Amino acid sequence: MIYLDDDIEGFDLHAALPMLSEQRREQLHKFKHELEKKTCAMAYMLLRGGLRQEYGILKPPQFCYNEHGKPHIQGRPDIHFNLSHCNVGVICALSHCPVDIDIESINEYDDSLANYSMNAQELQLINAAEHPNVAFTCLWTMKEAVLKWKGCGINDNIKDVLKGVTGIETVVNENKGYVYSLYMGKTSEGV
Repeated sequence: MIYLDDDIEGFDLHAALPMLSEQRREQLHKFKHELEKKTCAMAYMLLRGGLRQEYGILKPPQFCYNEHGKPHIQGRPDIHFNLSHCNVGVICALSHCPVDIDIESINEYDDSLANYSMNAQELQLINAAEHPNVAFTCLWTMKEAVLKWKGCGINDNIKDVLKGVTGIETVVNENKGYVYSLYMGKTSEGV
């Protein structure tokens, strides 16, 4: 299930603080900017809402982390989730199997970033698109979701990360100015 909130301006951070775990409040206080604090709290609140709706969990979840820093809900290895945020939206994916999601703002097209991160075929798709910035953002969120699922960040293999990958769901909201992609570990080999 996907939970999305794209009303960052309307989010009341101070009202949400008591509903965050102490662990999440500590993380939130490491951020300098109000927007970062809001999106950190919003992501956690989306997760709490999803856990309540899908699993009947009412207590604030505590996280433990794997060797790559990916959080898991303490004592609940059967629940998989991923959080992502940008300056216009926050998203949470919740599932019974490994899942990863990425949300990004649609920004002005950056040719140098595209040349660094996209292979020739992807660059061709971007350059042929009516809105290259949207096409780039779609591919970028796909790559981020797959890299998060694999447990690694941006790396030297970023140009080829989508080879053999299938089943990525991508949604574009041009009115709100974001794209998100969801990945659940499908490849052409069926993994």
